[in-house]
Amino acid sequence: MPAIAFCILCICFLNANAQRSSEFHVIAFYTAKNDAAHISFVHEANNWFPKIAAQYHFTYDATNDWSKLNLSFLSNYQVVLFLDTRPEAPEQREAFQKYMEAGGGWMGFHFAGFALTPSAYPQNWNWYHNQFLRSGSYVSNTWRPTSAILRVEEKNHPATKNLPLTFKSAPNEWYRWQNDLRKNPDIKILLAIDSTSFPLGTGPKQSEIWHSGYYPVVWTNIRYNMMYVNMGHNDIDYENKTNKQLSFTFGNEVQNKLIIDGLLWLGRNKKRLASATKKQEKYK
Repeated sequence: MPAIAFCILCICFLNANAQRSSEFHVIAFYTAKNDAAHISFVHEANNWFPKIAAQYHFTYDATNDWSKLNLSFLSNYQVVLFLDTRPEAPEQREAFQKYMEAGGGWMGFHFAGFALTPSAYPQNWNWYHNQFLRSGSYVSNTWRPTSAILRVEEKNHPATKNLPLTFKSAPNEWYRWQNDLRKNPDIKILLAIDSTSFPLGTGPKQSEIWHSGYYPVVWTNIRYNMMYVNMGHNDIDYENKTNKQLSFTFGNEVQNKLIIDGLLWLGRNKKRLASATKKQEKYK
């Protein structure tokens, strides 16, 4: 057999072996068109996750083609990530809801939870914002992006069991929500902003500086195989109009452990995944 042909055969064999040895498959959807900070995060995520995938034995694909958010395509993946936005087309929303109801996994970051009426992303998807995330509409945020001291609220959860009780996050723009998640029995809050963070934010508007209150930043809805993470907004040099990145979300090792362990929990949720595989076979 010619040497080149043999090399190609070996590569194909190794790739097939890698696919078989992968524990689960992840697909990330993104838009990367709105706000330099969100675009910065998307690019950072698409560089970071493939390295983590290789280390922890799963596959990672990413696309900005939201038309692929259909049941046939999703049947190839055990976990879906929304890196910066949400689907807008009715058929994409319907497919995602069915995927989640069938037991699929999901992790959403920062702007993926945003909804504000009126805005370019109005609250026009009741299932997603009120039944799935349970947070309702976005209400306000801190500014500038700053680090916060985060407190673990559920120490025994697989995503948080390896974290210290409190830790300093990467800089982020923190969101406040319409609904009080503490009052919802379906919501398990994993992390919240610790009171030692206050005052949080630098302004210039006084409303952008938080002095008190309870702010969950990572949670799961126990009715679904999901986890929302409020992190995902890098600090950007807007003032000097350079758009230079001033911080990195994945530059914080403790926070990274949260994301890695959360993703492994979603991907290795055998009971959910067995149900999802059975239900999704018909879509292949």
